[in-house]
Amino acid sequence: MSEQVRRGRPGYDRDRILAVAVVVFNEQGYDATSVAHLADRLGVSKAALYHHFDSKEELLAVALERALGGLEAVLAAPDAIDGPVSDRLAAVLRGAVHVLVAELPYVTLLLRVRGNSDVERAALERRRAFDQQVTALVRSAQAEGAIRDDVDARVATRLVFGMVNSLVEWYRPSGPERAGQVADDVLTVALEGLRTR
Repeated sequence: MSEQVRRGRPGYDRDRILAVAVVVFNEQGYDATSVAHLADRLGVSKAALYHHFDSKEELLAVALERALGGLEAVLAAPDAIDGPVSDRLAAVLRGAVHVLVAELPYVTLLLRVRGNSDVERAALERRRAFDQQVTALVRSAQAEGAIRDDVDARVATRLVFGMVNSLVEWYRPSGPERAGQVADDVLTVALEGLRTR
């Protein structure tokens, strides 16, 4: 017996299904979205969806990996590892803005997870690890006298990333602000406000 060719709706490969699922998760919330909702939005059967992803949880895991993998890559980039610590911190902030802009729906989803499942808890743990590494960079910059030390490093990190993460609420790729300019503006507001006099 020859193997049957699985057919889905034309144009719906794994990446496209993921992109649509992330939009629906962001609109309705992950918990409130069923596989039936996703299949309806895509105009495919649930079986066609399961051809590409084993479960709704796998869709979430792949989506969150896209956001987290991008952020973790920023910390591993050469300009975040070598050089003066203030330059490394600036590289991380600039890189985080670029990841957020490039992966806007995926980072939006990451920022909305609450830890209601194993997949979400693992993502939150990775986010905490990212924050801790950035906080360590802030502490090092404070120790070197590159930025002011009268603000707790953890608080400074949260405030700066609160600003960066707010981009998911207002930044639109079709708008007038380009990613590079937004990154420059974030660095100016964040680091000029922290610099020693």
